[in-house]
Amino acid sequence: MSAPCEPRATAPASAPPVPPVPSATTTASTSAPVARRPALDWRIRFAGLSLIWGFSFLLIKVGTEGYAPFQVTFGRLLAGTAVLVAAMAMRRERLPRSARTWGHLTVAALLLNALPFSLFSYAELTIPSTLAGICNATSPLWGMALSVVALSEDRPTRRRVAGLGVGFLGVLTVLGAWQGFSGLDLPGTGMALLASFCYPVGWIYVRRTLAGTGSSTLALTGSQLCLATAQLALVTPLFTSAPTSFPLLPTLSVLALGALGTGLAVLLQYGLVQEVGPTTAQMVTYFIPVIATAAGVALLGEQLSWNTPVGALVVLVGAALTQSRPRRTAATAPIPTPAPDPEGGLPAAPAPGLPPVEAAGRGPARLSRN
Repeated sequence: MSAPCEPRATAPASAPPVPPVPSATTTASTSAPVARRPALDWRIRFAGLSLIWGFSFLLIKVGTEGYAPFQVTFGRLLAGTAVLVAAMAMRRERLPRSARTWGHLTVAALLLNALPFSLFSYAELTIPSTLAGICNATSPLWGMALSVVALSEDRPTRRRVAGLGVGFLGVLTVLGAWQGFSGLDLPGTGMALLASFCYPVGWIYVRRTLAGTGSSTLALTGSQLCLATAQLALVTPLFTSAPTSFPLLPTLSVLALGALGTGLAVLLQYGLVQEVGPTTAQMVTYFIPVIATAAGVALLGEQLSWNTPVGALVVLVGAALTQSRPRRTAATAPIPTPAPDPEGGLPAAPAPGLPPVEAAGRGPARLSRN
């Protein structure tokens, strides 16, 4: 599932640009060290990221069986922040110094982490994790619709407008609109869709306010998660009472949701964007609802009617069309600029509540798309 970018991207925390590869003549004339290749092939890390974010909705569901939704979100953010703070310390990253940057990160933390993560937790009190995972896949559709209004430089093409229509037709199929939404929990589904809507709103905000801060992707992402954790630390005691017990399975689910889905997943996504680029890395978005559905049915025994997988497939086709870009020639291709990328989120997630990675030049994944 998101939680939340590249400076000019849509979400706070996308990976910095990959340094240029030296030519043969350059290599011969310099003794610059060659960067070490990651120990694991990028395809293995891609599969791991897909599984982590795909299972996040199941972990949310299990977590809410023992804790209140705000407590699930707070525990998730706390564990995820601990992982990123450790990574920042190991890499000796510096926190942003500008008060203005911290102000914008506070808003980004609300839109990309605290609010959508909480909404997904509340939604899964009444809807299956499979439906929550599919709702999360609508983020690119909301982003496309908003970009028409908010991003003047990102005008839609006919293909992307068609993708928007196809995607929302898929949403209606998932919800069983022809049956009058019979048997559907409308408040829970509405909260899941609202959570997915928060991600593109946050990405657009980050794109407009956090470009050129001078801070690294990891520093911005870690700072954002720290602020989101602080927000939940203030809100949670107001709406919940302290837990009287700590049931094993829900506790492990919340810790795994944070440490893996909101911490490790961001680091994996960060590395993938650097190694294979945001266009390839963003493809993880399309595996999340598939894995979330399979996990919910196989492990939680959730019921699955024909319209759910069919509608989910239509949603993914529409989302893929909205992310398509016209081919550019070398003469017209824009020069990429650094960008940060949050969880969802990646898109960021990506990131069940997990923020997905946006297309190249548009934005990073959700810190946390869950």
